[in-house]
Amino acid sequence: MDVLRALRRPKVAVMLALGFSSGLPFLLTANTFGYWLRDEGTSLIAIGFISWVGFAYAFKVYWSPLVDRLDVPLLGRLGRRRGWMLLCQLLVIAGLLGMAAVGVKAGLAVIGAFALLTAFASATQDVAIDAWRIEAADGSEEVGLMTAAAQLGYRMALLVTDAAIIAAAARVGWPVSYTAMAVLMAIGLVATFFAFEPQRADQVLHEKPPLWTHRGLVDALFGPFIDFFHKHKLTGLLILLAVALYRLPDFIMGPMYNPYYHDLGISKDTVAVVRGSFGLVATFVGLAAAGLSAIRIGLLPTLVVGLVIQGIGTAAFALLSVWPGDAVFAVVMSLDAFAQSFAGVALVTYMSSLTSLGYTATQYAMLSSTYALLGKFLKGFSGAAVDAMTPVYGLLGAYSMAFIATGLTAIPPLVLFVLLWRLQQRRAAAAA
Repeated sequence: MDVLRALRRPKVAVMLALGFSSGLPFLLTANTFGYWLRDEGTSLIAIGFISWVGFAYAFKVYWSPLVDRLDVPLLGRLGRRRGWMLLCQLLVIAGLLGMAAVGVKAGLAVIGAFALLTAFASATQDVAIDAWRIEAADGSEEVGLMTAAAQLGYRMALLVTDAAIIAAAARVGWPVSYTAMAVLMAIGLVATFFAFEPQRADQVLHEKPPLWTHRGLVDALFGPFIDFFHKHKLTGLLILLAVALYRLPDFIMGPMYNPYYHDLGISKDTVAVVRGSFGLVATFVGLAAAGLSAIRIGLLPTLVVGLVIQGIGTAAFALLSVWPGDAVFAVVMSLDAFAQSFAGVALVTYMSSLTSLGYTATQYAMLSSTYALLGKFLKGFSGAAVDAMTPVYGLLGAYSMAFIATGLTAIPPLVLFVLLWRLQQRRAAAAA
């Protein structure tokens, strides 16, 4: 509710729109793309492997120093953050239009190339938007508010690209639906023009040596990591490992969700209606609950709660093969939507709290790449895993076993975050 009231503040409203722009391309090169491919008869193995275009989100840390230190030619007149946002939004539009134009019939390599362009531009846009979100905020409390607004916009985009597009595809086809998504990226373009360039971050960045000097290059490449480990010491390694494992329950079976619904015989209209009604409400409740939990019990305990419900929410999809039906589907979908929005807010807020001004884009990219890398790699094998278990359990049984196993991946990061929570309590007790 605080986010909704705060939308009267211009920068919070801009953050909501930028969050939408950030979330819009994500599923269009992932789960929703998999639905399109499955509709065209593509094998589960191919769908799993082509999901590796999402590695762009995991590797963005390698070019994030450019976003921190260089202005985009011509577009840089808008400012460093806004110039990168605008360039990336234009490239996302080009990638989506390319996917729509060539279609699956042109071959997986051709449409996959456009999907890779879209994912690369989207990942780079995320670097710029995440940096803007942190740098535009005045204090830690507003960082939390901006994060909630970004997550709200992001989740709204996921509903559009995970529900509305499916209903549209059933009526006008996938190419027209993807063209419509490219048009919706105009929301991000408008928000970029209404955004302001964070001056305090600009001052810090411009005080640093130029990128083309030896000192500037060393600082851009290594400074963010030196600063991070200077601040967190050896605990930094524990933090990175915990972050790396946190979203595994969400990532690993990502490419299989929509093929699962397809193979269960659930209609596109049913998927769209449930996601746009029960899923929407559950998403908003999850966002609000995560913010309230962080305030009441603290950020690390909230991360622990997020892992528990993530694991349960993912494993619950196995129920659909045992008790099929719209009511069970609505309950499982709602639980998953609540869990993912809750865990998403918790993790993004936590990672934002770990960054330093002057290295914002690179440090946040390091953290978000860390949490994406392993999951993006493993999800490429999701189709092969289901396919390998099918002779033993049957197709739907294989899906069920895979979802249960994926839910159990919440246990290792749960142990790590409990350990970080205990270390935090000990430091607080020692400082008292």
